[in-house]
Amino acid sequence: MRGEKIGIALSGGVDSSVSAALLQEQGNRVHGFFMRLPVAGSEDQTRRVRAVARKLAIPLFLVDMRKYFSDRVIAYFLDTYLQGLTPNPCVICNRRIKFGLLAEEMRKQGMLRMATGHYARIERSAHGLPMLRRGIDSRKDQSYFLCRLSGSQLQQTVLPLGGLTKKEVRRMAAAWQLQEIHGPESQDVCFLAGETIPSFFAAHGLNERPGDILTVNGRVIGRHRGLWHYTIGQRRGLNLPDATPWYVSELDAAGNRVLVCKEEELLTRRVMISDVRWHGGEPPLPWHGMVQIRGRHAPSPARVDQIGGKWYIDFERSQRAITPGQFAVFYRQDVLMGSGIMMRSGYLEESPG
Repeated sequence: MRGEKIGIALSGGVDSSVSAALLQEQGNRVHGFFMRLPVAGSEDQTRRVRAVARKLAIPLFLVDMRKYFSDRVIAYFLDTYLQGLTPNPCVICNRRIKFGLLAEEMRKQGMLRMATGHYARIERSAHGLPMLRRGIDSRKDQSYFLCRLSGSQLQQTVLPLGGLTKKEVRRMAAAWQLQEIHGPESQDVCFLAGETIPSFFAAHGLNERPGDILTVNGRVIGRHRGLWHYTIGQRRGLNLPDATPWYVSELDAAGNRVLVCKEEELLTRRVMISDVRWHGGEPPLPWHGMVQIRGRHAPSPARVDQIGGKWYIDFERSQRAITPGQFAVFYRQDVLMGSGIMMRSGYLEESPG
């Protein structure tokens, strides 16, 4: 890696800034790249990025990704909610935009590899293939959000922070006097910028679409304002007084209905998944390991198998509020093995196996 031309995706935050400084200290020829996105506060971000580039004396390229981001990430976000599913725009952005289109732009500018400030590690398997591993700082690990990167994308990527803790990174930022430049921690969904999902939908011309709220037994007990107001496991905003709380259990896009249940009915051990992708090839089935169903979820022991042409995850312990549309990510110890998109919970009698 020493002496290479490496493009760093700069955001103006501490993580990407320290990543750039680390690569530079290792003797690499570092060039900064900043994605202009249709998000609030982009002017402040641009100012901070310029300041970081000046501080480190590295070239800076501003890449206009506003249209691509709207077409490939925001459209996915809106469409997924309209299907009664819950999107994960960060996973999609990483594959399609940051490690996709931005990486292409870096290559056009002569970069040999790209780097980001993600807390994850890339190492080589015994066969020389890139393996994605968790960052050593378990509280900051971001490997989950990189689960859909391809082998070729990992091959060209450098993650300088994977072997560091956030505390160490902050200390480095202070030593390099970068702490006075960087802005607030990045948000999970950058384009919301504190805006609520319903107001974001309204800003995109999608107004309220009321419908029935009913129990899993089919009894109508209320009305909802639009499916995008809700997610699986949600309690607030239902306005359904009862002796014990009601929770959202399913979003029925075809019927424009919100199904609700009691707390104990949110638990399930089996979920159907689609679009399963394995890193390094499909392993012998059934596969056993740890499965993480949300970005900040503690992984749980599970079995992944294909039954009658359909993929299922069977957890050793019941999971609460499994959310269709989100990604289930498979780990063997700290190595990311693959992922799939959760579709619905299912029981043994519902499948052919």
